[in-house]
Amino acid sequence: MLIGVPKEIKNHEYRVGLTPESVQELVAHGHQVIVETDAGVGINAVDADYAAAGAGIARTASEVFERAEMIVKVKEPQASERAMLTEGQVLFTYLHLAPDPEQTRDLVASGAVCIAYETVTGPSGGLPLLAPMSEVAGRLAVQAGAHCLEKPQNGLGVLLGGVPGVDPAKVVIIGGGVVGSHAAHIAIGMGADTWVIDRSSEALKRLWTQFGRPLNTVYSTRLAVERHVLDADLVIGGVLVPGAAAPKLVSADLVSRMKPGAVLVDVAIDQGGCFETSRPTTHADPTYILDNVVHYCVANMPGAVPRTSTYALNNVTLPYVLRLADRGYAQALADDSHLRAGLNVCKGHVTQREVANALGYDYVDSMALLEV
Repeated sequence: MLIGVPKEIKNHEYRVGLTPESVQELVAHGHQVIVETDAGVGINAVDADYAAAGAGIARTASEVFERAEMIVKVKEPQASERAMLTEGQVLFTYLHLAPDPEQTRDLVASGAVCIAYETVTGPSGGLPLLAPMSEVAGRLAVQAGAHCLEKPQNGLGVLLGGVPGVDPAKVVIIGGGVVGSHAAHIAIGMGADTWVIDRSSEALKRLWTQFGRPLNTVYSTRLAVERHVLDADLVIGGVLVPGAAAPKLVSADLVSRMKPGAVLVDVAIDQGGCFETSRPTTHADPTYILDNVVHYCVANMPGAVPRTSTYALNNVTLPYVLRLADRGYAQALADDSHLRAGLNVCKGHVTQREVANALGYDYVDSMALLEV
């Protein structure tokens, strides 16, 4: 199979779909890889590194899209990229379609086979291709929140961990999954007064076992969310409903009653955000202030640490890329129900139930579209 890797063009996105090491593995399996020039500069991988691994170097993105049978990316294709997709071409990347009707419309119209990292499932549960970026984003959320709490950033002027004789900041993390557990790890390490709210008793028990007394755990009710959000200096939203738009757990009214200078970091913004007042921001302009509350809603947070993020992502995506290339997409999807769960759009149809429900499409079972 001929696999193409275009350079990411989303604002301040420095990750790349394949590392040189991943390219070398694909070439060893007998596949061809073409990489757009300078696609890897954000992870300090130059064209010569890709060429040494066996890749061809394409001068433009259009050459990559025109020649490749499968496109491997990191972020959802932007409008100019979607216009280059062709019928039957495989796209393997993060998509986050439920809150994005324009992207969904374009992918349906393209006739491409669009597989989303974030809805591929694991044999023991979980979302293995989303997990490493959730780990990175959870850790970054605390760093970003600590920075936003500084007075020059219009925050409260509070040091996250405090100092002897002065209280630390109260950090409230909504959601005790991968994002939440990694955010808690960093917040506790920085000395914050750390609280996690979740509606899963099992998740709260797991976190209690992992962190012990330095972490406070709270079962999620409307009253609990209100009480802790109003008392918080930093609130991190890390909830996820696989494939679906994130639930709005903090209302605009509640935000308006928060402390002036408090900070919201919405890690769920890729799926529409879990704060009613959230809207996507970029690394170039990461925050805005609404009701005197600082909102940090960058939609590609792990792009800020592209080397760490790209290698962490390739560690989990490479086996699936190899499977798709070795067997062909139809056979690979038919053979593996967990990989098939990642198929969101196929040949003009929506094959992910949550996306179909969110955007008003007819849902089509993917097996009916796979010619095996």
